[in-house]
Amino acid sequence: MPSTPTPLNQEQANLEILRMQLAQRMLRWVPDAGPLDSSLEGVTLIRSDSRSQCMSSVYEPSLAFMVQGSKSVQLGDREIRYGPLSYLVTSVHLPVLGQIIEASPEQPYLGIKLKIDPREVTELLLGMGDQAPESGKVPECPNSACGMCQTQMDGDMLQAVSRLVGLLDTPEHIPVLAPLARREILYRALLGELGPRMRRFAVSDGQASRVSRVIATLQDRYAEPLRISDLADEANMSESSLFHSFKQITRMTPLQFQKKLRLHEARRLMVSEGLEAASASYRVGYESPSHFSREYSRLFGAPPRADVSRLRGEQQGVPA
Repeated sequence: MPSTPTPLNQEQANLEILRMQLAQRMLRWVPDAGPLDSSLEGVTLIRSDSRSQCMSSVYEPSLAFMVQGSKSVQLGDREIRYGPLSYLVTSVHLPVLGQIIEASPEQPYLGIKLKIDPREVTELLLGMGDQAPESGKVPECPNSACGMCQTQMDGDMLQAVSRLVGLLDTPEHIPVLAPLARREILYRALLGELGPRMRRFAVSDGQASRVSRVIATLQDRYAEPLRISDLADEANMSESSLFHSFKQITRMTPLQFQKKLRLHEARRLMVSEGLEAASASYRVGYESPSHFSREYSRLFGAPPRADVSRLRGEQQGVPA
C-alpha cells in the first residue's frame, strides 16, 4: 500500500504547486527576457532564459522573491545564493555583483522585486502592537547585522505574493487591492524569521538608519574625495563606531563602498553611453587611468576595454 504523506511532505508539495502556478502566470506577464516595471507600484518582474555573467548593480531597500531558477549575489566578502521559494531582504542601498546561475528557455529564471517604503513598515509596526518583532531577537546567522539576508517563503507568504502579482490580470482592482496585498506581504515578513531585520526599515535613529544616511551621502557624492571624519560627523557617530557599523551592514568599509560605486558607475557609462575608459574614470573621480584600470580589473575580472566589449556583445546576442 502507498505510504501516507507526512504533514511536512504534504506542505512542501502544496508549496510547489503554488510556486508552479505563479511561475506559469509570470510567463504570461513577462513573455520576453528582461526586467518589467509592472503597473503595480514598486513591483518589478524579472525573467531570464539563460545563465548570466556576473553583473554589477546597486540594490535598493526591497524584498526580492525567487519563483524559479537561482541566483548568486556577492556583497563585499560574502556570497548569498538563493533559489525557488526563498526571498531576500535588503535593508539599505548596497552595491553588489549578481549572477543568474540557473535558467534555461524551458525553465526561465523568474523573480519579483518589491521596493520598500520605510513609512509603510513604520505604520505597520505601530498597528501590530505586541505582535511586532523585538529588535534583539535576531535569527541564527553568522552575519546578523548585515544589510542583506535571505529566508524561505512559507505558504502564507507565497499566497500573499501570488495575490499581489495576480492583480495584473484585473487592473481595475489594483488601486484598492494592491495596497492591501503589499501590506499583507510586509506583515508576513515582519512575523517571519527576518522580522527583526525588517524593523531596520522603520527605526529612525538606529544603527542601520545612521549608516543609511552615510550611504546616501556616498551615493550623491561618490566622485568627490571624502573623509571618514566628515561622514562620522554627519551620522553623529564616532569614526570607529561608524567604521564598525558600516562594515557590519555592508560587508565593506566606507571607502571600499565608495570605490565600488565609482566602478559600477564607470562601467555603466562605458556600456550605456559609450565613454572611453579614461573619460569614464575621470567622470567618477579617478585621477589616474592606470589606477582605475587596475581596480576595475580586480573587481570585474578583466580590463575595462575587454569587459565592456564582452558586455556589449552579450547585449547584441553575440557570443562573448
